[in-house]
Amino acid sequence: LPAIESGIAEQLAEIDAIVANPEPATFENTLVALEQSGQQLFRAVVVFYNNSSAHSTEVLQQLEAKIAPMLAEHSDNIYLNAALATRCAQVSAEGLDPESSRLLSEYLKAFRRAGAQLGDESKARLRGINSQISSLTTTYSQRLLRDTNDSALLVDTAAELDGLSSEDVAAAAEAAQQAGHAGKYLLTLILPSAQPPLETLTNRGVRQRLFEASLARGSRDNENNVLGVAAELAALRAERADLLGYASHAEFAMDDQTAPSLSAVRSMLETLAPAAVRNAKVEADQLAAVAGHPIEAWDWAYYSAMVQREKYRVDAVMLREYFELERVLNDGVFYAAHKLYGLTFEPREDLIGYHPDVRIWEVKIADGTGLGLFLGDYFTRDEKNGGAWMNPLVEQSTLLGHQSVVVNNLNISKPAPGEPALLTPDQVRTCFHEFGHALHGLFSNVTFPRFSGTSVARDFVEYPSQVNEMWILDPEVVGNYARHYQTGAPLDATVVERMKDASLWGEGFGTTEYLGAALLDLAWHELSPGQQISDPLAFERDALAAAGLAVEQIPPRYRTGYFKHIFAGGYAAGYYSYIWSEVLDADTVEWFKENGGLIRANADQFRAMLLSRGNAADPLDSFRSFRGRDAALEPLLNRRGLN
Repeated sequence: LPAIESGIAEQLAEIDAIVANPEPATFENTLVALEQSGQQLFRAVVVFYNNSSAHSTEVLQQLEAKIAPMLAEHSDNIYLNAALATRCAQVSAEGLDPESSRLLSEYLKAFRRAGAQLGDESKARLRGINSQISSLTTTYSQRLLRDTNDSALLVDTAAELDGLSSEDVAAAAEAAQQAGHAGKYLLTLILPSAQPPLETLTNRGVRQRLFEASLARGSRDNENNVLGVAAELAALRAERADLLGYASHAEFAMDDQTAPSLSAVRSMLETLAPAAVRNAKVEADQLAAVAGHPIEAWDWAYYSAMVQREKYRVDAVMLREYFELERVLNDGVFYAAHKLYGLTFEPREDLIGYHPDVRIWEVKIADGTGLGLFLGDYFTRDEKNGGAWMNPLVEQSTLLGHQSVVVNNLNISKPAPGEPALLTPDQVRTCFHEFGHALHGLFSNVTFPRFSGTSVARDFVEYPSQVNEMWILDPEVVGNYARHYQTGAPLDATVVERMKDASLWGEGFGTTEYLGAALLDLAWHELSPGQQISDPLAFERDALAAAGLAVEQIPPRYRTGYFKHIFAGGYAAGYYSYIWSEVLDADTVEWFKENGGLIRANADQFRAMLLSRGNAADPLDSFRSFRGRDAALEPLLNRRGLN
């Protein structure tokens, strides 16, 4: 707290000096000075928020409730500063290089979107809204973390966990022990609706209890209910959008994305929805035939895995024995990065992380020059938020002389002492995905910190991470990491081919649950100013029905009670970005295949023209330069079986 308070005071003094400068406004004395301001505050804030997400404590949670509105007020003090906005507008664009010219235009847009042009009364109301939103997002996040921990499923006997591996049973016993339930077994929850144990638990009653516990988070009748918080956040965002001259928060959000408009996003999602639901219903009929009874939501993953075993001869339980965390990281994720980009990863055991589970590597390019640091924090714990994410701890900037320091956070169940951490195929995908974000940060090569790494439009940021998933089943990469954790035997190449053959199986379900969440997000953020939602769950049901996605066996990937992405994670009216980015991703995968796949020349071109540029150029212009045209939709339709 003292560092943040001091950092705020320091940056405000730096801002005052910029405004008070008697010299005419220039790029150097105004915008460069702005980019150089606030360094102490930035260092303190990124460390604090990394810990409040990855290793929160009661003290940090109390502190976050105090710090969040302080930072919201500080941001308003900068971007509602009319004198500062005027001075920035006086900077001439003549003679500026492209990155500098973009910095000027981005600052002017930021002042406009923040409300610098508003009158005093509107600015005062805007400050109040921003403060309330910052406090409510903290409340939502902290309540959800507590309720997710409290909703973990406690069972009495190992027999109830039939179908789980011995390692998973041991991990459940260890989790129960840590929670004060010695002799019992605790199944902790991850953030999405679907829970990994549902694929293998044979006890249908336990599956139902686990699934219902997952769906009830945040909406139970207790002190951690977040439904009212979500409705209030949506209403405040709608009011703020109105003050700023937008019809809704969704319209406001789209104004700063690569998508041309809200209607374009809605059109894409609503075009995909009927085909996704149609495919999902075909899948449901096949599952019912295998099960011998109608499929409930908690049955889906179990019988879907059974179809994979019987139809495609792909056994998820067997596969886990070939996906041990250390091999996936070192011989898969890092190996692919070495083959593509020449990177090496040297463990830095002399450096201390923020938790004993955190590991640190120094990343070097082919000639041995240091590129940055990579931190990995892979295991779940009560103090960590659910889901998976990448954070920058230091953002690259040649102006400031900074190299990148980035962290990947996952939520893999921590094995019992001495046992290996065996991953599901989805968790392997997450490792590669989040490391794609890390590469985006590590490879950044920009002048100004505002443009560094992943500081791009929300609907573009998932693109590089999704591209990195293409190497999971690349023959050379999977042959290097997919080895039996006990014998070291490689995964049979025929199994890999069957996994590829099975890739379309389940896409109906996956696309339907995703679209349900994406369109629910838009529904919450298309509210009109003054529109109040008194029954959030009824609103959710109506929104899904209106979108044609009210499929009883397939709840949205995130429901209102645990949709942290949009209510406390920066994705408000932006959850569509995953599939929007996937259009670029699928087309890029085709480019790699057309040009020889896993070779350095391809990677160097991708790095130079996209990964290194951050937001220093318009992201879609960067894509067009790389691909030679706009992205085609057909590769995405093929991938998801929607054509």
